[in-house]
Amino acid sequence: MPGPSRPQPKGQPVVRDVLIYELTKIDQTEATDDGFYSKIKTKLVKQVKSGKDGQFCVSLPPGSYSVFVREEKGFYANLSDGQNNIYPVTVEKDRRSTITVDITYQAVF
Repeated sequence: MPGPSRPQPKGQPVVRDVLIYELTKIDQTEATDDGFYSKIKTKLVKQVKSGKDGQFCVSLPPGSYSVFVREEKGFYANLSDGQNNIYPVTVEKDRRSTITVDITYQAVF
């Protein structure tokens, strides 16, 4: 059980397909019973593969996007905002953004 005196283990980097979609609301998807998305009804903008170090880089025009990771059971994203947007990321002109995608569906805490 995590606690104040117990350090949290660091995650392990993984190679995954990272999919960038137009900003996607929950009602623009079809979800499975186990928390994955089986279908995303917005437009796929870019797809990249993370390296062995888990890092990826993609160039996008300014705007708002949703980030998903492809897993065997479907598309995975574990964040949403107060407007039901799934893993929202905003890209600003001439700015670099850094995000961390934690794949936690099999995590043991």
